[in-house]
Amino acid sequence: MIQKSNFKKSIKNKNAKTITASQYLKEILNGNISYLSRAITLIESTNKNDKVKATNLIKSCLAYTNNSIRIGITGAPGVGKSTFIEALGTLLTSLNKKVAVLAIDPSSSVHKGSILGDKTRMDNLVNDKNAFIRPSPAGDSLGGVAHKTKEAIILCEAAGYDIILIETVGVGQSEVLVKSMVDFFLLLKISGAGDELQGIKRGIIEMADAIVINKADGENVKSANFAKNEFSRALHLYPQKENHWIPKVTTCSALNNHGIEEVWQIVLAFVQLTKSNNWFKNNRVNQNKNWLIQSINQQLQDDFYTHKKIKIELKKQIQNIENHESTPFEATQKLIALYRKK
Repeated sequence: MIQKSNFKKSIKNKNAKTITASQYLKEILNGNISYLSRAITLIESTNKNDKVKATNLIKSCLAYTNNSIRIGITGAPGVGKSTFIEALGTLLTSLNKKVAVLAIDPSSSVHKGSILGDKTRMDNLVNDKNAFIRPSPAGDSLGGVAHKTKEAIILCEAAGYDIILIETVGVGQSEVLVKSMVDFFLLLKISGAGDELQGIKRGIIEMADAIVINKADGENVKSANFAKNEFSRALHLYPQKENHWIPKVTTCSALNNHGIEEVWQIVLAFVQLTKSNNWFKNNRVNQNKNWLIQSINQQLQDDFYTHKKIKIELKKQIQNIENHESTPFEATQKLIALYRKK
């Protein structure tokens, strides 16, 4: 069940800053949704003290992870991702699975705000006691993946969630980031949008473990089946995947709850195959390697831009560029040199 307004009751008005990492861990392991939601807020914080506490919490949670199936779901805006996720999530909870949905909402580059509306679009799942929905702003990250999505996955697994669904913005910037943190990568499409060939050119198909043509209902059934055949033919153009999985293409109507069971069976077949040939386990190891590299990059970026001298010099260099007194390359060299002297 998702975060409720009774959070204050659950922690008895305790100041969040006084909650220790061990207290967070205890409550998360007990399935306390309020603490789980608060813990995700903690790991998203840029406060130095919060970062230390978050690091300790994540480290302590690692012993309780790797027991889930992580599924990335992407697709262009309007393809019906929220409706599909609600249909899939509802099916899974009916099978006694605990489902966590990490929905990454697009952030405005102008106002720095995000919609965070997935909870309002998933009415059934919101009220499901075995589901947890956490919308997070994508910020300026590529591919619509929040910087702390990987850490949020760890927390959800420690809380006992069997299935982690990661919904991305689907803007086509860099689905590679999504692929690097999930076991199964699902591309959601609709027929008649005129982007079949564009999708092939973008190379997303090469990463997809399944392509699902949504909104296959009413007058769209014929065109959905046509799109299914087109994508199936396109998949034969790509070399065999390292895990020996042959990507599947199917249709569904999330709105009418048709074809959702078939999608889940595809996921189960994928997991069975990749666990039998050890690719599943090896992929998790590679995920941790990618996590390391991404963490280093993020830490260096944060450290650079929050450095007091860099903040002052950056404003000065921007002014110099505007006045045509310097070039971006020269400004970069000066800033890097200053950072190395710290």
